[in-house]
Amino acid sequence: MTEDWQLGGFGLYIHWPFCEAKCPYCDFNSHVAREIDQSRWCRAYLAELDRIAALTPGRVLRSVFFGGGTPSLMAPETVAAILERVKKHWTPANNIEITLEANPGSVEADRFRAYAQAGVNRVSMGIQALNDTDLRRLGRIHTVAEARAAFDIARNCFERVSFDLIYARQDQTLDDWRTELTSALTMAIDHLSLYQLTIEPGTAFGDRFARGTLRGLPVEDTAADMFEATQDICGAAGMPAYEVSNHAKLGSESRHNLIYWQAGDYAGIGPGAHGRLTLAGRRHATEAWSQPDKWLREVERGAPDKLQTPLAPEEQADEYLMMGLRLTDGIDLTRYAAMRGAPLCEVAISELAELGLVEVIDTSLRTTLRGRMVLNAIIERLLTD
Repeated sequence: MTEDWQLGGFGLYIHWPFCEAKCPYCDFNSHVAREIDQSRWCRAYLAELDRIAALTPGRVLRSVFFGGGTPSLMAPETVAAILERVKKHWTPANNIEITLEANPGSVEADRFRAYAQAGVNRVSMGIQALNDTDLRRLGRIHTVAEARAAFDIARNCFERVSFDLIYARQDQTLDDWRTELTSALTMAIDHLSLYQLTIEPGTAFGDRFARGTLRGLPVEDTAADMFEATQDICGAAGMPAYEVSNHAKLGSESRHNLIYWQAGDYAGIGPGAHGRLTLAGRRHATEAWSQPDKWLREVERGAPDKLQTPLAPEEQADEYLMMGLRLTDGIDLTRYAAMRGAPLCEVAISELAELGLVEVIDTSLRTTLRGRMVLNAIIERLLTD
C-alpha cells in the first residue's frame, strides 16, 4: 500500500555546521571552529547513514542536500565517502539531485571539480548581494568580483547552479533592487532563491534591531513593492516563482526542497538537523543534538537524536498545509483530508477566496500573488477552525 510520504518522495539532508565567520543575520546552526577533524566527522556521518538505512530499507532516494554552515569547507574526500555509502544503501532515482551549498569565499576550482567527481550535480551559492557595501553590512567575507568568479567556476563544473540573494536590505530602494535583480538574471542558469531580509531574535542583527541601532530597513510597503517587482521581473525572464522565495525555469525546481514542501520523508543527519520519517506506518519528527561536539560524541555512542516524536494526524496535516501553501501549486485538499481525517474548513476557504487571497482549482487550494504576501495570516485563519 502506498504511504503518504511517497507522494513527496524521500531525501537526505546532511548538515555541516562549520563556517569561516558567522553572518549577523543568520540564525542557522552554524559555528566557527579553528580545527576540524575531518576523518572523525566523516566516520560519524557514515555511521548515521548506516543507522538511517536500517530504518528505511528499499526506498528510492530522490535527493541528497549538503547544507550548513558552509559545506564547501568539507573535504572532498568526506563528500565522496558519504555519497559512496549513500549509493550502497539506497536506490537512486534516475534524476537524483545532489546539491552542495557553497559560499563564494570558499570556492576553489580543484575542490569543485572533486565534488563533481564525487557525484555532486548541483551547487547552491550564497552570494546574497551584488553590492560590496551591502556585502560588508551583511557580514559576508567575499566581494562581488569574488562572487562572480566563484559562480563562473561553479558553472564550469556543474550543469545546475543556483544562487541566493537577500533584498529589503538597509538603505536599499526599489530601483536599487530592480537593477540588482536584472543583473542577477544575466548570470542565472536555471534557479534563483530570493529572500526578504528578516530580523531573527538571537542574531547580531536581532540584538541591534532591539537596541534601535539597525537603521535604514525599508518600510513594509517598500518591501512589499520589492516582492511584487521580483515576481514581475523574474516572470518576464522565464524564471517564475514556484515557491514564495524560489524561482526557476520549468523543470529546474529544487527537487530536494520540493520534498519538504510536498510532505515527503527526509532524514536529517548532522548537528541540529531536523527530519521527518515514516516508520512502521507512523510519521515521526526527528531532531539531532545541535552542538557539534555533543552530536559527535552522541553519534559515537549510538544516540544521535535529541528527539524522535510520533506526529498526530492533525499535526501531520497542518505541517502539509503550512509547507504546501508556500508552493504556487498549493496543496491537494483530498490529501489533506485523508491525513487529518477531516476536511479543511470550507467557511475559511470561502472567506479567503472572497478576499482574493486563495483559489480552489479542482482539488487544489493555492494562494494568489496577493495571498503569498500575507501567507502567515492565511495559514493562521485556516488553522483556527
